[in-house]
Amino acid sequence: MRTVIENQQFDEERALYYTQGCDIKNCTFAGPADGESVLKESHDITLNGCSFSLRYPLWHVRGFSMSGSTMDESTRAAIWYAENGVIRECNLNGIKAIRECHQIVLEDCRIVSLEFGWKSSDIILKDTEIESEYIFMDSKNVKLENVTMKGKYSFQYMENLEITNCMLDTKDAFWHSKNVTVKDSVVKGEYLAWFSEGLTLINCRIIGTQPLCYCKDLKLINCTMEDTDLSFEYSDVEADIVGDVISIKNPRSGRIVVDSVGETIWENPVMECRGEVIVRK
Repeated sequence: MRTVIENQQFDEERALYYTQGCDIKNCTFAGPADGESVLKESHDITLNGCSFSLRYPLWHVRGFSMSGSTMDESTRAAIWYAENGVIRECNLNGIKAIRECHQIVLEDCRIVSLEFGWKSSDIILKDTEIESEYIFMDSKNVKLENVTMKGKYSFQYMENLEITNCMLDTKDAFWHSKNVTVKDSVVKGEYLAWFSEGLTLINCRIIGTQPLCYCKDLKLINCTMEDTDLSFEYSDVEADIVGDVISIKNPRSGRIVVDSVGETIWENPVMECRGEVIVRK
């Protein structure tokens, strides 16, 4: 028999610590006691229609689901060291919402979290809107599908990342990342993907200054590039670009095929640069 906790308010320290086999419905985690870690170390729990305004509520939680719930800005560091969770139709608004978590699915959520998803693995983000300056730093085995993201320093030091049908409004994304594939997406930013390794962009729209420099094993397939000057500097690249590129500078190796390029710059390289730039006739 599962325990049901419904229509209650909790605000004390570790109020439901080590709860197991429990369905928690329409409960509020807030109040004058301002307690932390209300559900720490809980296993096999569901949360539906709940609201949170206390720090560290879901630490070390394993086997959980949360739906139709809200975590406000006071819910700092909400979900850490958690495993095997599903989060659907929730609003997550506290800083550092997810960290060092594994096997978490987030679907149809609205997220505002300055640092999100650090040092985590096997995370799926789907049909979601997220605003985060630092998203998924130093994480691996992550998938994004139909995600609208606004950020700055996104996907740094990541490994094994798949992005499909997303809108990424960012800045210097993918720095030092490895094995990243982006399909059917818009990637807008500055200094995109410097020092990345194994980045593949397919059917993507790439926007912004000085993209894709110092890259190893970089591939672009049927992509467009807008406002992209000083592109590909010191990169090992194979690219098929539809349309115009403002300028290409000192590609280290490989071949860049493009409809037109405003300027190809071979200037003061600090290493041997033998990349080809081929303009279609």
